[in-house]
Amino acid sequence: MRRSLTRRQFLETAALTGAALGLSSTWPGLAFADGPDRELKILVLGGTGQTGPHLVRQLLERGHTVTLFNRGNRSDELFPDVECIVGDRALEADDGLADLEAELANGRTWDLCMDIWPHIPKMVEISGELLRDHVGHYMYVSSLSVYADQSVRGIDETAEVEQAPNADELEYTGELFGAFKAEAETRVRRIYPENHTIYRPGLIVGPRDASFRGVYWPVRVRRGGEVLAPGDGSDRIQQIDARDLTRFEVHCMENGIGGTFNVVGPHPSTPLTMARYLQRCREATRSDATFTWADADFLGEQGVGPWMHMPNWVPAEGDFAGFGHHDVSRAIAAGLTFRPLVDTIRDTLTWYDELEDERRTEITVRAGIPSEREAEVLAAFHAARG
Repeated sequence: MRRSLTRRQFLETAALTGAALGLSSTWPGLAFADGPDRELKILVLGGTGQTGPHLVRQLLERGHTVTLFNRGNRSDELFPDVECIVGDRALEADDGLADLEAELANGRTWDLCMDIWPHIPKMVEISGELLRDHVGHYMYVSSLSVYADQSVRGIDETAEVEQAPNADELEYTGELFGAFKAEAETRVRRIYPENHTIYRPGLIVGPRDASFRGVYWPVRVRRGGEVLAPGDGSDRIQQIDARDLTRFEVHCMENGIGGTFNVVGPHPSTPLTMARYLQRCREATRSDATFTWADADFLGEQGVGPWMHMPNWVPAEGDFAGFGHHDVSRAIAAGLTFRPLVDTIRDTLTWYDELEDERRTEITVRAGIPSEREAEVLAAFHAARG
């Protein structure tokens, strides 16, 4: 009998209506028929992590003006010519918003604010309230983890989400990630009821993926030989290239698109299974890799778990029967597009190979299974089957 992965177990390792969500809308004054007819002034909260640099580069390439607000640790290195207001949004930071507050007191305004990734609702609320009269539109990057019932296939943006109205009184743990993200969404909608856009991505992959969850399989398959693969290859998976996510964000900015969107690929006309994904990795790298598919029961007995040990994979059963089946039709209708998977794989490897040795070693241990342990599990698998 296969073990069902519970939502609690998954989170430990790794009833809003459609009207309330504002699922799709446009806002006045920023809508363009064919791209950026005028320059936008955009405030980016963060901008130096996985997706931020892609967003900033795309905005600059399209002629928009970007202001960053972050701790200033990497802004000079990444964007020496982009204005950076230095500060710290952490709740415990003394005077962390002082420089931003000074700019606002002097009358600074922006057309849009992009709030990239915080998961602490109070942090989002404070920034949103502070900027309420200084930005025309607020965009927030949430997560597919907000959904309360991940056992349902075809979840769209109207599905019930987790609840954490008392988030300010709770100590954050990984198990609360989805509920906290959902509560952060709620506060954005309260502060910006008619002028918000909320993005719910799944696993974000491609260059700059320091989590290694989107890097492990391209690197492992390129190395070749016998590869330990999870399940039987038929489980559906979904992911989004960070550059496709940010391209959709820019598209929404330039065309005045508001609402809430699941943002994950691939296109539903070409669903992605684990087997197809690994085959694309082999094609992209011209590897001689072979795949040994081990079922969830055996992997569990060996202490090999989904998602972190076997990145991007969760058995499609139990509380996560809907994994890999999220509905993205609303975002596609609004303009979401996807680059070829092989391009993502190749670009990811190029980025990984160009990292300094110390940085590459640092991120490589964050996901996947070490080669020595993989060999042990493969040997146990063959021994068990004679």
